[in-house]
Amino acid sequence: MPVTDSIADFITRIRNAGSAKNKTTDIPYTRVRENLSRLLLEKGYIRNYTVISTEQFPFIRVDLKYMTDGQHAIKEISRVSKPGRRVYQGKDIKRYLGGLGLFILSTSKGILTDKEAREQNVGGEVLFRIY
Repeated sequence: MPVTDSIADFITRIRNAGSAKNKTTDIPYTRVRENLSRLLLEKGYIRNYTVISTEQFPFIRVDLKYMTDGQHAIKEISRVSKPGRRVYQGKDIKRYLGGLGLFILSTSKGILTDKEAREQNVGGEVLFRIY
């Protein structure tokens, strides 16, 4: 079945695997999903990710991160900009939860967090928010 919104699929797979307390989840490979995985790893929301090439379809294996009490490291992850309603922010990007969470944006300089976009003085499409 074809996926119309690959970012929403990426978010849903991570959210569902965290709810089920899985250690890993497999996500079909795209460059955007790899960049999102790299960003989540840098910010400490996932433990690691690996790109696995197979003969037919490559995929990304994401190792989820849990706290010592067994709670998933990602408390909330939700899509902001959707195919039917795109959400853009200018250079005056607001903070999510007073800086505790992150907005992930697609900008002309690549996929950035809200803080990095403010530092580089760029705006863009708000892909999703994470806390």
